[in-house]
Amino acid sequence: MAISLAALLGVKSLNLSKAGVAETTWHQDINWVAVTELEDPQRFINGGELILTTGLRLKSAPEQRRFVRQVQRAGAVGIGFGVGLSHDAVPPALLAEANRWGLPVVEVPYATPFIAIGKLVADAQSADHYAKLERLIAGHQVLARALLTGGGLAELLKHLGGMLRADIALTQFTAQLYNSSTDTPQADTWASYPIPTGRRDACTLWVRKPFEDSGIIGYAQNLISVELNNMVKQRQSERALCGQVLEDVIHGALEISEAQRRLAGVGVNSTRKNVVLLAVSAAHHKALVSTSVPRELENTVAAVVGKDLMLVMNDDGGAAPALARKLSDHLAEAGIHATIGIGGAYTKPNGLRWSYFEARDAASHGLPVNEPERLSLTSLLLASEDVPLADMAHESLNPLRTFDAAHGAELMTTLESYLNNNGSVAAVAEELTLHRNTVRYRLAQITELTGYDPAVTTDRVQLWLALAVARLSARQGK
Repeated sequence: MAISLAALLGVKSLNLSKAGVAETTWHQDINWVAVTELEDPQRFINGGELILTTGLRLKSAPEQRRFVRQVQRAGAVGIGFGVGLSHDAVPPALLAEANRWGLPVVEVPYATPFIAIGKLVADAQSADHYAKLERLIAGHQVLARALLTGGGLAELLKHLGGMLRADIALTQFTAQLYNSSTDTPQADTWASYPIPTGRRDACTLWVRKPFEDSGIIGYAQNLISVELNNMVKQRQSERALCGQVLEDVIHGALEISEAQRRLAGVGVNSTRKNVVLLAVSAAHHKALVSTSVPRELENTVAAVVGKDLMLVMNDDGGAAPALARKLSDHLAEAGIHATIGIGGAYTKPNGLRWSYFEARDAASHGLPVNEPERLSLTSLLLASEDVPLADMAHESLNPLRTFDAAHGAELMTTLESYLNNNGSVAAVAEELTLHRNTVRYRLAQITELTGYDPAVTTDRVQLWLALAVARLSARQGK
């Protein structure tokens, strides 16, 4: 262990004696020993040293007092004055000045070489460093063992808190992955350490002050980083496997009994009500499917369906909106711009399908959090991959779009107005500020270009359906 002036005086072989009355730094650890005969050694002192001198150049009282002031300002622990060479005793002026500034002085007899003091301090420093290194290596082993034997992050952080004798917390975006206390970490009372995960501000390790860091935190940061990246890979794998089951259920590819069995295998109890939360992000879908979720949603079943993150939660629908908002905030904090769709609460595999389609339809509305609405046949038809409805709609409407682009005829606008106004020519004329004959002429052009007459019920349904599908396709990016 490091040694102090008080401890040095206790080493009988050195025969040191206390001179003066100052004891301000008497029990402070000595960082190093510096031997000097300079009148002003201040620029060569870093602080914490024991200054050894024989006072060879300190002939006068002013020089001796100035020497003490320079040493004290540099932050030295004390002065060891060697007697029997240039001075038979510690000069009174030097002692008086040292007492004045609270700087301890020890007398070093002629028979004690300065190198013996330096070696003793160096050996103490070396032993202290070695002991710290041993403790650090032992700490490394404890943390690594906690992680590798299946304890995971919680066990690692529990041991880290014990070593530091402080509360520990680990946060990722808005989620707390671990906290040994009930308090939320605050910057003024907790120290923060970023965890490198390859993403900005992805994770932070918090340690409540005060604590003594012997270097173990740096090692813990690296271990946590490795484990978090392993968790991301595990999360991706689990969500991909779960997504295969849910996609089969959503597409109706399984018998009810088989669907129930496979859903149970991934943690979904289809005999109880379940709600689907669907997170959709065209810009950040790669990050979305592997990101963490808020603690409140950690027990939900998460899956990757297409490019979307699907969460299945056991709920009657009451808690879903609040949890969806937490998910939205969490993703926003992670830099992922996503829209959240909420499905209804249903039992059975078919109910899960309905909830998914409702959530997907809701997500297409574009708000950060979108609550479910009654599904339309149009959205259900569009959700079926077996029906090429979007292509059929495009085929029906493309002649009108092409004609409008070439002639500025606004046939698409006229058709939408006509269908929205239940086939009333007068209402269309008033809405678009047109003559009724102009409206009739445009309707005749629509019939000629598309082959569908808006005045005929079956054709009107075809055109209305095509417009509805086109709008849904545009919202969903299809």
